[in-house]
Amino acid sequence: FKIILFYFSLMAHKASIKEYGLGRRKSSIGRVWLTTSTTDKIVNGISLTAYFPTIASQIIALSPLTLTSTMDKYGLNAIVSGGGKSSQVDALKLAIARALLATNKEWHKQLKAAHMLTRDYRAKERKKPGLKRARRAQQFSKR
Repeated sequence: FKIILFYFSLMAHKASIKEYGLGRRKSSIGRVWLTTSTTDKIVNGISLTAYFPTIASQIIALSPLTLTSTMDKYGLNAIVSGGGKSSQVDALKLAIARALLATNKEWHKQLKAAHMLTRDYRAKERKKPGLKRARRAQQFSKR
């Protein structure tokens, strides 16, 4: 419910929104709206540093902005859902890269060389019938 309210408050400030990007990783989905306001970097209604408290997560999430030297040019409003924090960071990184690409096509070579436009397709394999997990079978006893 909080995310829905955040979405509507975001649409109220539509004038400052520049571009939109979507990223996925495992079961996480990240949606990003780049804004012209440079100070705010908001994820799920709170600041990025509060939502991702580790420095490594913050660096990974904002790496497309640092690569294109646009950290002080764009702010972002993001909604991430599903999965864990690590996959949410990767989904957010892909979403930011795609939104940046929508603003300026000249960054395609830079972002592609840094592997920021590639979606990581690895996801959890489904459980098979007769097995405990996807591939884990009962222990075999010879005697």
